[in-house]
Amino acid sequence: MDENRMNSNKLASVEQRIDAIQSVLQARGLEPDVAIEKAFHLAEEDWIPRNGARIIARAWTDPAYRQRLLTNGKAAAAELGFDMPPHHRYLVALENTPNLHNVIVCTLCSCTAFSIIGLPPDWYKDLEYRARVVRESRTVLKEMGLDLPATIEIKVWDTTTDTRYMVVPNQPPETIGWPEDKLVDIITKESMIGVARLMGN
Repeated sequence: MDENRMNSNKLASVEQRIDAIQSVLQARGLEPDVAIEKAFHLAEEDWIPRNGARIIARAWTDPAYRQRLLTNGKAAAAELGFDMPPHHRYLVALENTPNLHNVIVCTLCSCTAFSIIGLPPDWYKDLEYRARVVRESRTVLKEMGLDLPATIEIKVWDTTTDTRYMVVPNQPPETIGWPEDKLVDIITKESMIGVARLMGN
């Protein structure tokens, strides 16, 4: 096989592929650097767990809002100014109770309601978590530090193409009566995925 043919069979480096994509976008009048900068801004400044924490804190303190959240999560999020991408057609709020604990997963990839609860953590994207949490949820949760008694039922919810989930954790009893702003500070991304429970500080 001659050298030219051998070279033609080699994969381009990551840098070469990035350059090629940028060239195509620029040739079509698009500005990839601007899009990348905007995406970084959204991920760092707008798509943060505090959004979901504000929604949950409102639900804890406002029974009417809580009911709207459980009925139509996306509309309830919009009430507080939080948008979701068009393909996230539904946001389902899963309320934990003393006898029920909800966990979310995306078995196909790593989808979350990222504009509400933030970008998925690395462990959420891991194939082992995605596979095992469905089959052996109690064991996986225990390995992650959440040891639930056998009396609590665990439900695992798998993200679909158009549906995103968020867990509404139990409000710690010692925090009842706190103002929303203080409640927001104790609500974590892990609790909205369902791999942690909350304690008041």
